[in-house]
Amino acid sequence: MQGSGENYLQGVWNEDSILYQSALLQYTSHKFKFTCDSFYVTFHTTAKTNIFPDSCYNNGSWLEFAKGIYAVKSDTVYLSGTFTKPNFKQKISGCYRIGQYTETFVVNKKSLGFLELKSLKQHLPVTLKLKEKITCIPQPIN
Repeated sequence: MQGSGENYLQGVWNEDSILYQSALLQYTSHKFKFTCDSFYVTFHTTAKTNIFPDSCYNNGSWLEFAKGIYAVKSDTVYLSGTFTKPNFKQKISGCYRIGQYTETFVVNKKSLGFLELKSLKQHLPVTLKLKEKITCIPQPIN
């Protein structure tokens, strides 16, 4: 059976703004969906400078996707998954990142409808607002 995950994470969470975004050359906002023990994330990156081939730069705005499973231990959320296509099927080539997506977040603050995560890889917090609550109904693993 699929794991039930953490109740307080279940739902769709959006990062509506980025701290210091007007001063940054590149920034990424997150949209997470946590359902049972799984996660789906959409990254929206905005860049003022081009570090990719022109066919990938897309006028400085692009989306990336990842999915996988997560675990929570104490105040830390561990995400382990892969980068995907927009339909969340495996991505093995193309623009931007491919392969494994692993991230570790410390939960700085949480309250009803609000979550602030601190990445161990980046210095800016990920401030999320709950957009839709989801109730986990564990499914058999095929």
